[in-house]
Parts: sequence; structure tokens; C-alpha cells
Amino acid sequence: MLEHLPEDIRHGLETARLRAQRRSTRLCVHVDGAVFPILRLWDTGFAVEIARAPQLRGLVDIYDGPRHLIECLIMASDSESGEMHYEFKRATVVSDTPVRDYADDRTPPFAYLPGRA
Repeated sequence: MLEHLPEDIRHGLETARLRAQRRSTRLCVHVDGAVFPILRLWDTGFAVEIARAPQLRGLVDIYDGPRHLIECLIMASDSESGEMHYEFKRATVVSDTPVRDYADDRTPPFAYLPGRA
């Protein structure tokens, strides 16, 4: 249906779609002190606007607003309709708690008995 529209109208609609996607997401990729908004994120990669981001490669961090979500190693896969797609080689979910170097075999209490007063 869009192929029947004039070129300038198609370009305007595509620009409006990308602008709406940028505003609707809080996800962004941080690389070498630069921040680029993420248009879409899926299990094996993400997409950024091709006009705003340079050719990204290597170790990057993905944030949801101020919260650090994923540290990942990426490579560019393809570009499509103004978006550059990147695939994860490695994606590590960031945790707020430190990693334990032992197995915790203790069972936590499931109920408390009332104390005597």
C-alpha cells in the first residue's frame, strides 16, 4: 500500500515512525561514552537507527533508563528500512548482588512461630 504513495510522503511516514519508536523506548546502548537509543530488542540482538549510530562492534552495555541490564559482545548483522541490526555473540545479564563462589545448601525458614511474651 505504501508503494503507491509519493516518495516524500513515504519518507515523512518513515521519519515519523522512527521518531515515535525513539520516544517510546527507554532502552539505550552505551559504547565508549556515547549513548544510542535502541529501537527494538529481542533475545539474540537489537536494532538502532542507522542514521544516528556509527558501525558498532565489540563490548557494549544496554541500559533501561538508569538501570544496567546487559553487558554484551556484539557484531553487526544487517540493515533494513533505516535500522541497523546487531547480534549478540555473548550477553551477560547484570546483577545487583555479588556472585557467590559457593553453593548455598541451607533451606530458608518457611514459617515463624510466635514468641512467648
